[in-house]
Amino acid sequence: KELPLATYGGEWAENEVIDQCDPSPCQNGGRCESHVGGYICHCPKQSHDGFQYGGVNCDERLVGCEGHECQNQGSCSPFLLDGTHGYTCSCSPGYTGPLCKTPTTFSFERRGYLLLQSPLVDAEVSCNITLSFKTVLPRAVLFQRNSRGLLLSLELDEGRLRLTLRKEASAGAEAESPSHVLELPHNVTDGEWYSVEAVLIHWVLTLKLLDDAGSCGNQSCHRAAPVQNTLAGPAAPPQNTFIGGVLRDSNGPNEVSPLPAFIGCMQDVFVDWQLVVPEEWLSDRAVNVSPGCSHRDRCLDVPCQNRGQCVNLWQSYQCRCPRPYEGQDCEEEHVTARFGNEDSQSYAAFTVTDDLGHDLSISLFLRTRRDSGLLLALANGSGQQYLNMWLEDGKVTVQLHNAESLKAESAIDDGEVHFVSVAMVKDHMTLYVETQKQIEVAVRTVGVQAGDTVYVGGLLGSRKTSMFGGYFKGCIQDLRVNDRRLQFFGLDTSVRAYPLEVMENVTAGCSGDNACSRNPCLNGGMCFSMWDDFTCTCPPKTAGRRCEEVRWCEMSPCPTDSECRMLSQGYECYSNATFLNDSTVLSYRGNGKISRNLTNLSLNLRTRRRNAAILHAEKDSAFLTLSVQDGSLFMELQSTTEEDRREGQGVSTVSLSSRRSVSDGEWHNVHLFMAAPWAQTSLWTLVLDEEIEEASTSRSQGGNLDFLRQGVDIFLGGLAPDAGWSLTGCLDTVELGGIALPYLSSSDVNLPRLQEEQFVQTSLHPPLLGCSGAPVCEPSPCLNGGECHDFFNTYNCSCADGWAGRRCDFFTNTCASGPCVHGNCSVNGMTYECACEFGYAGVDCEEEVDVCENHLCAHGGTCLHGPDRYACLCPENYTGPLCNERIEEIPWYIVVKNVRPKLPVSVCGDNTRNYTCFNGGNCTDRELSCDCVPGFIGHRCEQEVDECKSNPCLNGGYCRNLINKFICVCDMSFAGDVCQTDLTSEGLTSDLLLSISLVSVVLLLALILTSVSLVVALNRRATHGTYSPSRQEKEGSRVEMWSITQPPPVERLI
Repeated sequence: KELPLATYGGEWAENEVIDQCDPSPCQNGGRCESHVGGYICHCPKQSHDGFQYGGVNCDERLVGCEGHECQNQGSCSPFLLDGTHGYTCSCSPGYTGPLCKTPTTFSFERRGYLLLQSPLVDAEVSCNITLSFKTVLPRAVLFQRNSRGLLLSLELDEGRLRLTLRKEASAGAEAESPSHVLELPHNVTDGEWYSVEAVLIHWVLTLKLLDDAGSCGNQSCHRAAPVQNTLAGPAAPPQNTFIGGVLRDSNGPNEVSPLPAFIGCMQDVFVDWQLVVPEEWLSDRAVNVSPGCSHRDRCLDVPCQNRGQCVNLWQSYQCRCPRPYEGQDCEEEHVTARFGNEDSQSYAAFTVTDDLGHDLSISLFLRTRRDSGLLLALANGSGQQYLNMWLEDGKVTVQLHNAESLKAESAIDDGEVHFVSVAMVKDHMTLYVETQKQIEVAVRTVGVQAGDTVYVGGLLGSRKTSMFGGYFKGCIQDLRVNDRRLQFFGLDTSVRAYPLEVMENVTAGCSGDNACSRNPCLNGGMCFSMWDDFTCTCPPKTAGRRCEEVRWCEMSPCPTDSECRMLSQGYECYSNATFLNDSTVLSYRGNGKISRNLTNLSLNLRTRRRNAAILHAEKDSAFLTLSVQDGSLFMELQSTTEEDRREGQGVSTVSLSSRRSVSDGEWHNVHLFMAAPWAQTSLWTLVLDEEIEEASTSRSQGGNLDFLRQGVDIFLGGLAPDAGWSLTGCLDTVELGGIALPYLSSSDVNLPRLQEEQFVQTSLHPPLLGCSGAPVCEPSPCLNGGECHDFFNTYNCSCADGWAGRRCDFFTNTCASGPCVHGNCSVNGMTYECACEFGYAGVDCEEEVDVCENHLCAHGGTCLHGPDRYACLCPENYTGPLCNERIEEIPWYIVVKNVRPKLPVSVCGDNTRNYTCFNGGNCTDRELSCDCVPGFIGHRCEQEVDECKSNPCLNGGYCRNLINKFICVCDMSFAGDVCQTDLTSEGLTSDLLLSISLVSVVLLLALILTSVSLVVALNRRATHGTYSPSRQEKEGSRVEMWSITQPPPVERLI
């Protein structure tokens, strides 16, 4: 209000506007706005207490939304009008009406449209269309409006919005290219709701994506462009607006436009600010449009099989199938062609029916376990091959125009399915295995023409096929040349394919051969068939792909008293055998399957016979004899070779003997062999007990032992049964050319012998297994701890130390057992004596004794302990190491002190030069001098320092000498360390104190005189006596510690 202001100073003031908002009359957070004549309170939508308020001053609580009837998630907004409470409903997307009951959503489930007609209100062309939609189709028309010869259409192109304005085509003429196009870069076909606004007003074209969810990001959601007003033609009402699809009325009312129809849902469609409500449609204006939105993503059901990719088509789906699958759900698989079933020769041929140009692509699926074989070949009309693809070392190899071949890096002969492709583009060829590039090279261009032939798996002739590794064995599937298929079975006329001309031994499917039908697993292994392969489950103790490796010895095939040895094929049991006389001679023969050359002979021998036959065999003029002659081993060989027999030459004889005797009853190893086993004839060598240095070599050459392989009796243990000169002793298993002459027959072992080359025992009586002579060591004949050794019917004793003789019954060394524990032993006839170490005693020096026990210090000398000896402290008038030397003069320390040294003594030196330090002095061996402790002086630290000599005590104090110090005994009137403190007051005297002082002075003088006398006596002794330090050092002092007398050894009789 404008009110006249009071006047001041007799004058009228100017009119002034009063601020009605100061103070603010608005309550509950209301904002006051003042104006002339009053104010207005703007009440907040929600106050701090959670309620809304209205009224002039925002002081009345709004209760209109209590019990409201807004539906479908519509929000209620209360109001107060003329004192009456009420509310309005704000509808959520897809609904309209006072209470949000009317749905605005409709859907296109298949091709259709919604036609809206409106009169041309204004002479100027204008259009304002806003709609929300969701779809998954990348191309579709959202709406199209024709007005005065113009077509305004909003479309989806590759998932993006595109608004187009162009002239409408006249009758019989084609539509011109778009005049104006607006595009937005966002993808809006992901099945979510999007809102878009398209406006044409005042000849400005605008496209705007209403971004509520922030989907625009950094990209622009708005496009605008001016258009020419000359595009419009004369008015031709009414205006037609097609939603979701269009009809081209130029060629007839029912011809569908080539533009793709919209499949999806729409809602809140406003055409020129008018909401399109499904309830208000005319039935003839809506084709295939249904209210609501019932979209369901069919791909959620995962309908596509075999790794197919599902594409959502709103009301349906589409499967993008990977090769080699096809069908609605990728459930169908291309029929696989099997080549080389049961090792047959398979191939197929196709004819090319059109020219393919210079770009060529060959692709196929491949499965094989063969590392070689022809896969594919291209030949021209004259039969000349210009492209070959084959397997080499399991790797795909390609050759073009007989040029250098290209080989892949990775092998594919593992029985798995692999995708192989070859691409030739212009002058480059690339080989792929799976998706990995193997090699790429520059090549001469190739041109596949009609009439050329494609050979698969092999050529018509096996000779040509063998040049590429032979016929292919395996499976091929989905073979394609460019986009043409090569179908072996189930020919499908709906696809582009080359005709099949010939096919041999190719079967449908990819079943492998039954590799177990040939029983490949050995030694009881169980066979399991795999694709074109097998695997063996081997029994225990066997191994290998075919269970061919048998660990025979782990299955305990031999008896317990024999040794199992593995062979390349099987096993053999090695044992010992005893030979006693002619009745124990054994005979053997080859089994007729021995093919190796017999060039050596090995055995172990034990005998005491000096003359005996060990092994003998003969055939015609050839023979072999191994014997013991005069205790030495002797071999005699006479053999003929095939060449000698053909040329009629004579036989060669070889003689060998050992350098040492073998008739000692011990085991000896014998090895006979040809020096050059590969030659027809060679020198022979004898090695005894593996002593190579003492080996014997024959002077002449001889042949091998091949005449023993078949049809010859080999006698072991003698020349022959009942022929005499038989062996008495033991042999282990003899080997001829590495083949054993076994003592155990087939019935004696637990498993069959599988080796082909064998010597078979032909003697009727079994051998005496083991090496068992007379039990000469049971009981043991050896005495005194001797060990008995069996040398086949005789024995030998290994005696303990100090014993000898055949039975260890002769004693040789009484000190051999080391009886002296801490001393040296010496033999004394049949007994011994021990010289004990210092500190030990006893017959065997086993007792530890005190060094001063039984000491030899004479004349009452005192034994002093040392670290490893003792010393004697002699009494007066005696000296020497044992105090046995008498002296006339009394030693100084007895005269002065008449006591022993106060501290321990130490000794250094030896028996000739020695030195003794008293009173804790340290003695050194190098200089033979004493390092005295504080308080002692002298060459041997024998003199104690008199600290009272300087009369340190004052005021009549008495000095008491101690080691390295002194103590003052003070008068009663004085105190302090040296009696320096007077305890009486000045002038205080008495007769008694005076008398005591005089007496003290007299005693002190007497003590001084006595001390002076002693000093004089000591000085005289040091200069005029018979004591000499040099003589003492040479002859020894009274305390002698360098010589320790040990007790004599104790004699012991045994």
